Amino acid sequence: MQFPENLRYTHEHEWVRIDGDNAYVGITDFAQSELGDIVYVDINSEGQCLAAAELFGTVEAVKTVSDLFMPIEGEVVAVNPALNNQPDLVNNDPYGEGWMIKIKPANLSDIDSLLTVDAYKNLLGF
Repeated sequence: MQFPENLRYTHEHEWVRIDGDNAYVGITDFAQSELGDIVYVDINSEGQCLAAAELFGTVEAVKTVSDLFMPIEGEVVAVNPALNNQPDLVNNDPYGEGWMIKIKPANLSDIDSLLTVDAYKNLLGF
């Protein structure tokens, strides 16, 4: 199981990576392993400004559908187009090619309220 040090995490198992004035969001390796094979990613929030903890989409696995929540407040400026034809990228590369949305945070310092890698591992019992 991977836990990249350069990311921040949520209690709902999303990760955030800051890149300049933007942030990329996806689900963690733990989340994708719990869900199983991802068959569909449904994100229709591009262009919307959403508060932290608001729903930005869903991910469908063979066994279940799971909601996706904004880790911090911001505008969804892009949705990963590769997931339309290759939703399994979330399983195969959750921290890279399997990213889900790109956001413009309302306040970059909000990332400080998210879990560090050590806090996230502790949440999971690792």
